[in-house]
Amino acid sequence: MMSDVCGSRLFMSLPDDVFILLTDSVSPRDLCSISLCCTSLNTLVSSDKVWLSQCESLRIVNSQADLVEWRNGVTSYKCLCKFMFSVQPLLGIWVHQNPELGNVVYVMPGFLSVVGCRILPQELGPFGLLDGSLLWAPVFEIICGGNGELVFLLHGQDRDGEYFYPGSVEPVDRSCNVLLLEVEPRMQSNCCKLLRSKSLGHPHLDWESMRWTHRSDGGRFSRSERVFGWNSSVVAFDRLTFEDRQKLLELAMSQVGLKVPALASGPLFPRCGDGLKKDLMLLSERRLLLIKSYQKGSGEYTDWQTMSGKPSNTTRVVARKPKKSLEPSSSSGALLNGNDTKRRSVAICLKESLTPVLRKFIPTGGLVISKRGPLSSESKHASQLHEFIWSGDTIGLSLHASTLEPTTWRAWPKMHDDKYALYKLPMWNPKSGQEYAGLWGGTFGWPPGRPSEDKGKALFFLFLSYEESEGGQLLTATKILEGNHYVDHPNGSAMFIVNVGQLSTDPFPLETDGDFATLDIKHTYTGKGIADGYGFRYPGSKPGSLFAIQDDLLAFVWKESRTVLTLQRIDLQELLRKGKRVPALPPIENFTYLMRSYSNVYTSFSDSTYAL
Repeated sequence: MMSDVCGSRLFMSLPDDVFILLTDSVSPRDLCSISLCCTSLNTLVSSDKVWLSQCESLRIVNSQADLVEWRNGVTSYKCLCKFMFSVQPLLGIWVHQNPELGNVVYVMPGFLSVVGCRILPQELGPFGLLDGSLLWAPVFEIICGGNGELVFLLHGQDRDGEYFYPGSVEPVDRSCNVLLLEVEPRMQSNCCKLLRSKSLGHPHLDWESMRWTHRSDGGRFSRSERVFGWNSSVVAFDRLTFEDRQKLLELAMSQVGLKVPALASGPLFPRCGDGLKKDLMLLSERRLLLIKSYQKGSGEYTDWQTMSGKPSNTTRVVARKPKKSLEPSSSSGALLNGNDTKRRSVAICLKESLTPVLRKFIPTGGLVISKRGPLSSESKHASQLHEFIWSGDTIGLSLHASTLEPTTWRAWPKMHDDKYALYKLPMWNPKSGQEYAGLWGGTFGWPPGRPSEDKGKALFFLFLSYEESEGGQLLTATKILEGNHYVDHPNGSAMFIVNVGQLSTDPFPLETDGDFATLDIKHTYTGKGIADGYGFRYPGSKPGSLFAIQDDLLAFVWKESRTVLTLQRIDLQELLRKGKRVPALPPIENFTYLMRSYSNVYTSFSDSTYAL
C-alpha cells in the first residue's frame, strides 16, 4: 500500500534515474537540506550521479568529458559542485569606465578554476577577429581546492617579473553585480594564543557560509568579515578615505607577493587546436603547485599584537609614535620573495606609515579620541582607520562580491571613480524579438573585418541591449572597448540607437565586391548614430540605418557621411583561447585602472610586439 512507502522510504524506492530527474529541479542547498533528514537520504543524496547532474546543470564547462577532467582533481562531484556553485555568478563581462578606451574583464572557466582576463585596446589583426590575435592579460583567478575550497590569486607585474598576490574570497551571492578589491581584518581562531594561519582561504567552507549580514555602509558582509570578541563594531573598508584604502592595499601587496614560478607561467586555460592533452597535464601540475604555494603561508596574514597590544574597550584610544617612520611609495611597493626571511610585518609597516597622519592631531605623536566631544572631519577619518586596523588580529587581501541596486543608463552601470571595483554587465542572450542582444565586435570601414592597406583598424566591442520606449522597442549599441591610440568616445557611449519597430526601405549605400558581391539584407532599421555635438562627454547624433546582413553581420551607416560601422557576433571565450597573453599591469591597477585617461595606458605594460 502507498501508506507503507512514504517519506524517505518513497525516495529510496525510486529508480536512480527517476531520483536524479527529481533532484535536477532543486538547488544544491536544497539537496544538502534533504541529506540532513535521515541517514538513508544522506547516503542517497551523496551519490556521485546526483552531484554530477548538478554540475552539468550549472553549465560552466562545455561537455561531460571536461567535467570528468575536473573531477579528477577533487575528492567528489559534491566538492566540485560546491566550487562551481560558489563561482558561477562571476562568469561574464565586467567593466569600469576608466580609462575611456576600455576596461573590460571577462571571467571564464579555466581548469578547475575561473579566470579574469583583461581585453587590451588594440587594432584588428591582418585576418580580422578570427585570426587568434586578440591581446589579453590575466587579472585574477579563483582555483578549486581538493575539497571545493576557494583559492584566490590576483595577478600583477613588478620590475622583476610577474607575481601572484594571495587573498580570500567567499562563495559569491547569486545576484552580485560589483567586485571589490579590499583589505580585510580577521580574527585568529585562538585569541589567547596567536598563531600564523597556514592558508588565506577557507578550507572548510560549507553551504551555510553563503549567508550574509548587512554592513554599515549599506553593502553586505560575508560571514568571514564579521568581527567577534572585544570589538562588536565593524568599520567597513569602503568607509575609509581613498588615500587610506590605497595605502592599505599597497602595503598588503608589498608583503604577500609571490614570484610566479616557471611552471605557473604557463596557460591559464586549455587552448584551442592541437595539444589539448598536453595543456590539461600542464594545467593540472600548475594548479597543484599554486595550491601548495598558497597553503605554505607565504602570503598569510601577519599579526600585529606584538607591537603594542590591543586597546582596551574604553572611550580613550591612544596610538603611539613608532621609533621609525616609513613613508609609503605611490607604487605597489617592493615585492618580496616567499623565501625572504626578513619580510617585514604588515602591521609594523601600517603603524609606521600612519604616524604622519596621527601626528596631525597631537604634537606628541599620540591621538586621543573621545566619544563625548565632536570630531573634525580629519580626526574622524583617522579614528575610522584606527578602528579598522584594530578590528582584527590579522589582515589580508579580499575579493568582495557585493550586490548594489542596479542604476544604469542604457545598460551602462553608474560607477564610483574612487573604488577598486568592477561592475557586471547584465546578461543579454538572443531570443525571439531580441535577436541582436549580446556582445558584438567590429571596426569602422567596409568590407568588414579587414585592415586597410595603409594602417590597421581599431577594434571595437559593443554591447547590444533592448529597452522599451513610447515609440517602440529600442536597440542600443553601447561601447565598452575601443582600440584607437586616443579615445574618440567615452566608455558607455551609445554608438547607435535604432527603433526595431520601424523598418526602413533604404538601400545599402556602399559598393559590394568579393565575398560581399551579393548581400542578403534581412532587415533594415532607422535610427541615429553618435556624432560630434556639445563636447566629448555630451556627443550629438545624426540619422542613419542599421542593416542586418547574412552570417550574423550588422552594419550601421550614417546617411550624411556614409561612414559605416560593421559588427559581427563574437564568442569571447573562444577568442581568448586563441588569443595572445601579454604581461599584466601592476597589481592594484591590474584589478581596475581608476585613472581617467584618453590614451592607451596599457601599451607600456604589454609586449611591444603586440601593442598598438
